[in-house]
Amino acid sequence: MAIKVCKFGGTSMADGNVIKSVKNIIDGDMDRRFIIVSAPGKRYSGDIKVTDLLYDSYNALVSGGDFKKAFAAVKARYVSIVKELNLNFDINSVLEETEGRIIKERSEDFTASRGEYLCARIVAGVLNAKFIDAENVIFFDENGALNGEKSYKAVAEAVKDAPRAVFPGFYGVDGRGADGKVKTFSRGGSDISGAIVARAVHASMYENWTDVSGFLACDPRIVDSPRRIKSISYKELRELSYMGANVLHSESIFPVRRANIPINIKNTFRPEDEGTLILPTSRYTPCGNIVTGVAGKKNFTVIFIEKSLMNSEVGFIADVLNVLKKEGVPVEHIPSGIDTMSLVVESECLQGEKLNRVIEEIKQSVEPDVVRVIENIALIATVGHGMSSSVGTSSRLFSAIAAANINVKMIDQGSSEINIIVGVSNNDYEKCIKAIYREFFV
Repeated sequence: MAIKVCKFGGTSMADGNVIKSVKNIIDGDMDRRFIIVSAPGKRYSGDIKVTDLLYDSYNALVSGGDFKKAFAAVKARYVSIVKELNLNFDINSVLEETEGRIIKERSEDFTASRGEYLCARIVAGVLNAKFIDAENVIFFDENGALNGEKSYKAVAEAVKDAPRAVFPGFYGVDGRGADGKVKTFSRGGSDISGAIVARAVHASMYENWTDVSGFLACDPRIVDSPRRIKSISYKELRELSYMGANVLHSESIFPVRRANIPINIKNTFRPEDEGTLILPTSRYTPCGNIVTGVAGKKNFTVIFIEKSLMNSEVGFIADVLNVLKKEGVPVEHIPSGIDTMSLVVESECLQGEKLNRVIEEIKQSVEPDVVRVIENIALIATVGHGMSSSVGTSSRLFSAIAAANINVKMIDQGSSEINIIVGVSNNDYEKCIKAIYREFFV
């Protein structure tokens, strides 16, 4: 029998009425056996996500503020959800137990994880399904990375006799054995939890239920009603997710990609919509459009370095990168020429005096002829498997940007030839995305 793993995002858990709709979706397909839930999201504009309420509670706890008052807002959300569901579930006892453990643990990760924990307890009751605590089946190693093999084995063992089970997303336990503490993924990490479960149970499909009907070709806040992408490859999705297209957490791809499990992005509020199918590259056929999608991010800093005969100086690039390694600064891209190289770094990684230290250490380490800093740069990625086999794609791209009177400050094309990244001023970010979208999709 086929097995579908379903992850439901925060808007799908926002209140009891939406959870009733989730139950109907799950009951409508008996293959939907294993469910991963996020913490309740916003019910309306201006509402506060439960995870943010929990961070507020933790901050109150450690700063000597009114923790009980802060946590009361969390309690009220869950009491309301149980009441709306008319569920025979002693939520008050579970909340009291949770409050006591938060006070005992005094851990930001543990506190934040309780949004998913409490939600999964409720959804398991709604579905009459087995509740499996992620604390018992999702493991990180001593370096904080996912211990995949241990996690897959534990999940498979936990569900072997369960016709249906519910997992809280977003967290697991760190690698300190019996003394391990709850550790969370980065925000949006329930997507990763769902992918881990899908890999562990050899799912035929990983359904990721959100509040949109699939992946869009660009940000709808910039372009009105952009085209929905019917299908996309893992590689394309990874590029677009990394560059800010945030329907799916970029790291959630890895567990399912290695097992060739397709992902379907679906809309909880429009379950009849087809959504977007994300496929292994070996099973993916381009939809006919040269470009699959356009995405980008603002606020990068470019450190431009020039030195004559740089190309013949053994270890030059390594010496430069060691400076950034020493300062704990990750590098996003390194476009280069014979005598030049550029280091593209997220601006938030060079706050305060760190940028000045990095520049001085580069000067001391490699004695460049020129070092120049360019700030307030936006990176925009144009992505598609069809680009590598289509003559003139780059010409069309740069002609469209030039026609919009935008100055390109940086160009980087990956060796896979499925993406071209351009750097422009933050002020030209939206205009550039609109120009590229018009050229390839309108």
